[in-house]
Amino acid sequence: MPRTVQIAVDCTDPHTLADWWAETLDWVVEPTDEEFIRRMIAEGMATEEDTTIHRGRLVWKAGAAICRPDQLGRPDRLRFLFQPVPEPKQGKNRVHWDVRLDGQDKDEVRAALEARGATYVATHSQGPHSWHVMTDPEGNEFCIS
Repeated sequence: MPRTVQIAVDCTDPHTLADWWAETLDWVVEPTDEEFIRRMIAEGMATEEDTTIHRGRLVWKAGAAICRPDQLGRPDRLRFLFQPVPEPKQGKNRVHWDVRLDGQDKDEVRAALEARGATYVATHSQGPHSWHVMTDPEGNEFCIS
């Protein structure tokens, strides 16, 4: 049986970065069940310190996830999990993801991403194919093509 994959992204502000990537990919941030969080606190399985308020909603401080809207709630969904780490990113990623633009102009997309906090790194090509290397607001590398 094939396995499913979750890509975990270390970051300093998981909820903000999840919002950024959900908008970038046209995905959705997976909703948080506030009633479940309150019940876990009431039952002593979590504390108020395990939570935070993001965009007016009670959420787990330990992370946020995004997925494609058509896969929301499916156990086999591809998802990105953004999890907090205490240190900022250092050095080059050994793994990155490529964002396929499906015919959109990569220079226009690059400009739009830069306006939202991404940073342009370089342009590369191989034969007739070219792509832009970018970093997200926390410095994680990705490519657009």
